[in-house]
Amino acid sequence: MTTQEVANKWKEYCTTGQWDKAQAELFADNAVSIEMEGVQGFPERVEGMEAIKAKGESWNSMVETFHGMEVEGPIVAGDHFTATMKMDITMKGQERSVNEEVCVFRVENGKIVSEQFFYPMG
Repeated sequence: MTTQEVANKWKEYCTTGQWDKAQAELFADNAVSIEMEGVQGFPERVEGMEAIKAKGESWNSMVETFHGMEVEGPIVAGDHFTATMKMDITMKGQERSVNEEVCVFRVENGKIVSEQFFYPMG
């Protein structure tokens, strides 16, 4: 798949809540996931699909109710694509809120090899 095709599939899976399918189909086995420096509750960097899946399971365990998500983009440039996500979510012990982040992905040989997230901290 081209970077544009990967990006389009990623958006389709994310907006329909098919996170597992996105990871299984679109990510390389040695993919890297990078969070914001100083993030609480997650390692800032994990490598490999098992670690990425474990990070996702950890995040899911902190969610009380997932109300929905909007994705803007993707915008493709060479072997990278970016998008914004707005998640309407209630985390355990917190009030409902809309969390916004910018996601940047790198694609090699038709697979996502890195993802990085940028969002407000605090």
